[in-house]
Amino acid sequence: MGAQVESAVAALVARLRDLDSGVRWVRTANLHLTLRFLGDAVDRNLLAPLDQGLEQIGRQTAPFDIHAHGAGAFPNLNRPRTIWIGLAGDQLLQLAQLVEEVTVRAGFVAERRPYTPHLTIGRMRDLRGWPPIRDLLRDASNYDFGSASITEMILYRSIVGGEASQYLPLARYQLEGAPAVK
Repeated sequence: MGAQVESAVAALVARLRDLDSGVRWVRTANLHLTLRFLGDAVDRNLLAPLDQGLEQIGRQTAPFDIHAHGAGAFPNLNRPRTIWIGLAGDQLLQLAQLVEEVTVRAGFVAERRPYTPHLTIGRMRDLRGWPPIRDLLRDASNYDFGSASITEMILYRSIVGGEASQYLPLARYQLEGAPAVK
């Protein structure tokens, strides 16, 4: 994620963290945009066709910009489980659709939920201290966090545990396609 977006998100998270809550906040270094979650355990036989498909997407997709705007919680502010920053961009939605198609062709089960582009900034542990966080998120619902250029996709292995998850890069796919002519 771009430095401008990371800085703006880190500033909001610092304000939220000061409210002493039951939230496990994501470290700035771990912020990432998820195009497709593959599951807790992945059959290694599915990785080769997935790798080939993602490589092809990278060759055909031009770098593009996304916009970080607004904050909220899934499923909603009254029953929060995940706290997020919203992301927008037509090319981002197109890229997510291509990744979903390649993932299904590789043998993964299709995603049932519609894709909602976001950065996860926190996960609820309990509702202790939630009302002031909810109020601050409401105030940030239209906040502009800036834009970032997307130039690559990274296939990560997630290791969940302890205070922070770890994300180990397994493969990188540069976006090398030609920009669309306007």
